[in-house]
Amino acid sequence: MYVLDTNVLIHDPNALLNFEEHDVIIPMTVLEELDSLKSGKQAVAADCRQAIRNIDKLLGDAVPKDIEKGVPIVRGKKAAPLGTLSILMSTDHHNNHSLPENLNDNKIINTLAALQDRHKSRDIILVSKDINMRLKARGFGVEAQDYHNDQLLDDIDLLPRGYKEFPNSFWDNIAKVETIQREGITEHILKREGDLAKLNINEFVVDEQGFVGKVVDLSDDQLVMQDLHQHDLMNEEVWGLVPRDIYQSLALNLLLDPDIHLVNLTGSAGSGKTILALAACIEMTVASKLYKRIIATRSTQGLDEDIGFLPGTEAEKMEPWLGAIVDNLEALHEDDENMTASVDYILSKVPLHFKSMNYIRGRSFQHSLIIIDESQNLTPHQIKTIITRAGNGSKVICLGNLAQIDTPYLSALSSGLTYMTERFKGFRHGGHIHLQGVPRSVLAEYAEANL
Repeated sequence: MYVLDTNVLIHDPNALLNFEEHDVIIPMTVLEELDSLKSGKQAVAADCRQAIRNIDKLLGDAVPKDIEKGVPIVRGKKAAPLGTLSILMSTDHHNNHSLPENLNDNKIINTLAALQDRHKSRDIILVSKDINMRLKARGFGVEAQDYHNDQLLDDIDLLPRGYKEFPNSFWDNIAKVETIQREGITEHILKREGDLAKLNINEFVVDEQGFVGKVVDLSDDQLVMQDLHQHDLMNEEVWGLVPRDIYQSLALNLLLDPDIHLVNLTGSAGSGKTILALAACIEMTVASKLYKRIIATRSTQGLDEDIGFLPGTEAEKMEPWLGAIVDNLEALHEDDENMTASVDYILSKVPLHFKSMNYIRGRSFQHSLIIIDESQNLTPHQIKTIITRAGNGSKVICLGNLAQIDTPYLSALSSGLTYMTERFKGFRHGGHIHLQGVPRSVLAEYAEANL
């Protein structure tokens, strides 16, 4: 029996369907918490409402006696029922072996302990994203686990980096290659074996001799690698910005590729994620006019709350949260004679819109560049909601540092950024680059190494 905590249903409103043949139990206290959080325009409220609708749909017209016993979970019209869903009533505890019930978490744990006493032959497992609640439950004798369904990796080090580095020469490892020239592009057809078998579409190969290749096509037994010239990559200028290392040049290659519709950039603070994305977006809207506008948003605690009723436009209220965008605009024009005038000119010239995540649901952005900053703080469900807003001819750029997660109940493994990077690694129109740290100053470099 899997007993779900409130934060699991908020994290993934469809979690009810992910326990296969097992029994899923929702404590009455969880329903009460969902009810108290369902009002408002916050992302949490929308997830609560979705979870409540899912529970109602699965229970259908079942009578109270069946709901207490367990209603079979039907996942499709022609699919056979698998597992059951039931509502667990809170029970009174008159013995000394119970936690004080002034907290909802304690009520749930006490109810589970009573359930465990009634079903000694069954495994009763609490599923919660709250580490402290799991510790309390274990200390009280109730088994507890994290919600693992959207964790595609067991170790964050297994996350694709977007490139494979070879010592010395890449060609030392290749026994046979067929090289073709097509429209000024050099492509190598290689057998997909050894380290090459692990490469995905739109991933790169880099060696110490200066060779850079990009996987542009692959099959079960071979892959096609485009030969990129490192000199050209390193001297690619985008809105006055030149990459400082090979990893930034690979990121720019993906950002400027019109056939790539999703780009994930990860890396530590100062690795250049935001400034690269912003420079590329301005270039593609102002210079090449491939896109009509830039939509910038981010996830942070407090931003999901209502932006208020005081005077000011949505852009003016969002500006403090998106200060990183303005900071990087200033950095791109710091050598101009009048930096302030240049930034004001760009903001007036470039159709750059700051959007609150509250008002993105239900919209569709056509021919737009959508920058999602701090996307490591999004759940898989939330990031899916935003990415599906991309309409015809749009491109989504997710930026984040998996070492700086500020959202409760999220870890690097359960972050939406990790989920999308792993899930989209074989997507023909998607790419990911993990940027290496490029120190912003001597002070920053010392702090990274010694603090």
